[in-house]
Amino acid sequence: MNKPMRSLSLEARQRLRVSVRGAVQGVGFRPFVFRLAQTLNLAGWVTNSTSGVFIEVEAERPRLEAFLDALQREKPPRAFIQSLEHSYLDPVGYRTFEIHESDRTGEKTALVLPDIATCPECLREIFDPSNRRYLYPFTNCTHCGPRYTIIEALPYDRAHTSMKKFQMCARCRHEYEHPENRRFHAQPNACPECGPALELWSADGTTLARHHAALQRAADAVRDGRIVAIKGIGGFHLVVDARNEEAVRRLRSRKHREEKPFALMFRNLASVRQVCDVSPVEERLLQSPEAPIVLLRKKENGQSNGTNGIPAPSVAPHNPYLGVMLPYSPLHHILMRELGFPIVATSGNLSDEPICIDEHEALKRLHNIADLFLVHDRPIVRHADDSIVREMGGREMVVRRARGFAPLPVLLPNTEESDHRPALAVGAHLKNSVALLIGRNAFVSQHIGDLETFEAYEAFKRVIADLSRLYETHPRTFVCDMHPDYLSTRYAQLAAGGASEVRNLAEVQHHVAHVAACMADNDLRGRVLGISWDGTGYGLDGSVWGGEFFSYEGDGFRRVATFRQFRLPGGEAAIKEPRRTAIGVLFEMFGKDVFEKREVASVAAFSPEEVPLIRQMLEKSINAPLTSSVGRLFDAVASLAGLRHHVRHEGQAAMELEFAIGSLETNEAYPFLLSARDNGGSERPLIVVDWEPAMVAVLHDLHRNEPMSLIAARFHNMLVEAAVRVAERIGEERVVLSGGCFQNKYLTERLIARLRQEGFRPYWHQRVPPNDGGIALGQLYASVIQRCDAVKSPSAPAHVPTKSPKGEVVI
Repeated sequence: MNKPMRSLSLEARQRLRVSVRGAVQGVGFRPFVFRLAQTLNLAGWVTNSTSGVFIEVEAERPRLEAFLDALQREKPPRAFIQSLEHSYLDPVGYRTFEIHESDRTGEKTALVLPDIATCPECLREIFDPSNRRYLYPFTNCTHCGPRYTIIEALPYDRAHTSMKKFQMCARCRHEYEHPENRRFHAQPNACPECGPALELWSADGTTLARHHAALQRAADAVRDGRIVAIKGIGGFHLVVDARNEEAVRRLRSRKHREEKPFALMFRNLASVRQVCDVSPVEERLLQSPEAPIVLLRKKENGQSNGTNGIPAPSVAPHNPYLGVMLPYSPLHHILMRELGFPIVATSGNLSDEPICIDEHEALKRLHNIADLFLVHDRPIVRHADDSIVREMGGREMVVRRARGFAPLPVLLPNTEESDHRPALAVGAHLKNSVALLIGRNAFVSQHIGDLETFEAYEAFKRVIADLSRLYETHPRTFVCDMHPDYLSTRYAQLAAGGASEVRNLAEVQHHVAHVAACMADNDLRGRVLGISWDGTGYGLDGSVWGGEFFSYEGDGFRRVATFRQFRLPGGEAAIKEPRRTAIGVLFEMFGKDVFEKREVASVAAFSPEEVPLIRQMLEKSINAPLTSSVGRLFDAVASLAGLRHHVRHEGQAAMELEFAIGSLETNEAYPFLLSARDNGGSERPLIVVDWEPAMVAVLHDLHRNEPMSLIAARFHNMLVEAAVRVAERIGEERVVLSGGCFQNKYLTERLIARLRQEGFRPYWHQRVPPNDGGIALGQLYASVIQRCDAVKSPSAPAHVPTKSPKGEVVI
């Protein structure tokens, strides 16, 4: 066993990278940062760039946190931080702090900012009866308001935004033209006299009210239990009273969203605390300029009675968490002040369709859902769903990256081997986003969604065209997943000139892209062990991968470990029926005798009429692909335990298995085995994690009626210990965690702790999702850092012929 030595000095010292955008140049911001760094005895540098101010500082974590706090709290009086994005990285050994010369290179397109939540100054004006913007729902300034969703072209001025049709009145023009005013060059600047206005429409498009009366009547409708479609900053919300069980159920029925949790909006932090536990990290996220949906644990001692401010059970059935956000636009602030109770604020769409952004489109697509439409006449140029964030390992993890985060870029490494010509990565099939590489900047698009419908695929193409137009570039290289049937892959193949044109297309294996995304998110180069666990991904051997370990040693990704395979009867049907996955696992263990074990919940879940077809699939290997997926193992255990035989939304069975642990604390873990097999000619054999001993123990515990919490905890702990044992076998100090399974808080935080306990240095996601929403970034990063590396897999030759920018091998 090669166990890495722990480096105390590196553990104690970290590097903090900060990107500050907003009014931070020409206001003495760099000297301020210099003085602050000296006061806190930090080493590093600060510089201006075409996109803002960049800072890197090194010290122990408490001093870095103090620096972050002071950076925002003590900034120069005329400075305004529109967005502050930070990451904790490995130290590089800075000894002094310096002001570097301004970096004048790079594209000005990096100045395109995300939409920013309403600032305190504008909020005070909105609720000041003596102010001319009293109750005006489109109030903004240079400190806040829409950006990404209104810009049509560069440079960013009013003529290039959807505000161009609104001629500023004399008072707004005066604010816009005077540097002393906080609305100096605020492109969306407007007031009730000259700006956008609200209207309330019936389901057939008849105007029922205008201006503030429209909002009041919409609020009355919500109080009465009706569904109102509200046009916001990045698209429509469907809104109902979150306390009203009947109204929530009606929304579920009309939206065809059976059990997936709804997002909630609360009036203020105090009302959130009445319902949920809120940590300091979660409080900061709720009140941040990005204003995302934050996943919060519900308090255990509260039940809704329809009036007490506690959401109805149907908001998030079988789920101890709520997705919570605070008002982030003037319209939302005014509405929530008017209502005073939490509302469901879910995306304005049918399930699996993109969010509506145009009021006339909304009338057509949402007329069978919404009773009324609260609309306005400021066009939305591009959709931006609400971002979703959760606390993970003591810091934030973005689960869905959209409003507030997109289109801020991720900086990729500057390597001599990479020409950094414009490249487009088209992402995965589920939770799709795309990424555009210009120079070293990887611009990750807003969340697009699952490419399951015609409407979603059209949105995918629109986002690609929009990114290329906005950043004034034409991709010369396309990067995609290796799955031949992904719509995104087919798009890239066509865009690159067809399958015969190898110089314009690179294919990156799905799970490698996961690992690479986490490496990019943590600014990692060099040797790592990547753990990539999810539900489904196309493997090089034609099977379904999902429980993979990759070693990156600077010359390519190599698959070094995996989970034992089993069959999925029905293929994709097993994703929605955990009982099928469980039968596949049991068949791998017991063969055809499994169908006689009617005492097992998963076997009993099949009717006698269904059994012959399932048996035939497994015995003859017909429509029953092999998989190594950890996500499917979660499904199997959930079904064996009787928790969930059918799912209503992605990941539901795995989530309920995690939730079953509750507050139980135990180190007990189910047993597993590690074995080795040939690794496609590699000198290092492929490690195989055998889950069968764990499944035998699960069945034994179920037979003994052990508590579900203990069964769920032992299974999670088994996965953690298996990962740690593989890491010890491989011997890489840095371990990267990626894939949809690492949205599981119990699994991720326990694995982080155990890896640290054994002397490893774990890395997990921060700004980019661990799920398939991060695949596009990973595709770009993998194609940049490895260039001509090959993957050695157990069922494929050492050099797998795939297409790359230079006709070389990329996985």
